[in-house]
Amino acid sequence: MKTVTSIATLVLLFSLDTANALELSPEAVNTASLDSLATERPKKPSPDPDPAIVRLQVLLDRAGASPGVIDGLYGENVGKAVAGFEAMNKLTEDGKLDPEVITRLEAGPPILESYVITKEDAAGLVDRIPEDYGEKAKMASMGYTSVEEKLAERFHMDIDLMKALNPSADFAPGKTVQVVVTGSPRDGKVKRIEVNGKTGQVLAYDARGALLAAYPATVGSEDNPSPSGTHKVKGVARMPVYRYDPKVNFKQGKNNKVLTIPKGPNGPVGSIWIDLTEPTYGIHGTPDPELIDKVGSHGCVRLTNWDAEELGGMVKPGVMVKFVE
Repeated sequence: MKTVTSIATLVLLFSLDTANALELSPEAVNTASLDSLATERPKKPSPDPDPAIVRLQVLLDRAGASPGVIDGLYGENVGKAVAGFEAMNKLTEDGKLDPEVITRLEAGPPILESYVITKEDAAGLVDRIPEDYGEKAKMASMGYTSVEEKLAERFHMDIDLMKALNPSADFAPGKTVQVVVTGSPRDGKVKRIEVNGKTGQVLAYDARGALLAAYPATVGSEDNPSPSGTHKVKGVARMPVYRYDPKVNFKQGKNNKVLTIPKGPNGPVGSIWIDLTEPTYGIHGTPDPELIDKVGSHGCVRLTNWDAEELGGMVKPGVMVKFVE
């Protein structure tokens, strides 16, 4: 959570939010043209959200080529998603947004729609999520900390984008906000999963070898690498509690004892755990979707909660998981 420490900082943030809100009006996003984008990711992408990138990310998300969190930024995960879309459609896999890719992507409903916030959206929230695992273990749940965080995750959005699209919203029940229109979860049957540590991707294939879905992923780190070789899915746990054991996993802070951290989307492994036959390793969600493939994991494979949940719905015990470099 960001903390405003001065009036000057507050004024600066307000100015930036106001500018982004003007650039990211519903009309701007819904009428944005993908033709305005560079064929491939610029060497120095703009740090400001772009309506056309929002459009591109939403269309890729609908097509099963996940860009990760939808934030309006031309990051590396966008290029990976374009390459995934190309693979699904038997196009040249170069990650470039050429006219053929644009033509095949451009279909479906408007990019944004109105959503009325319900009482259920405001239920089950927690005041904060502490960093220390010992403090986490004392909580009743690892729930969302705000309505905007809950809605941002439901609609695969970065929370800053959610706020930029709704600059004057207080996110109270009964109020109407603008959200992106994502696709329905894919419902195929995954036969094989490929985890690529070099590209930072998880690729899911069906029995015919066709690519069903492509996800950006955080795959281990230099200090805590993921396993190598081929393993199998052992099972899927939704909204799992997290058992922290410093002797088996890693050392967090000053915690030396085994801890049980309650379930919730903001837990250490997010909202779902796909257990692998390699002990202590799995494919799981995250409380920080904006950090996918940007910050290392403790050896496991980390996806956004929504991508991990989609994948979890398409796998069964015995599905092969191959780790490649």
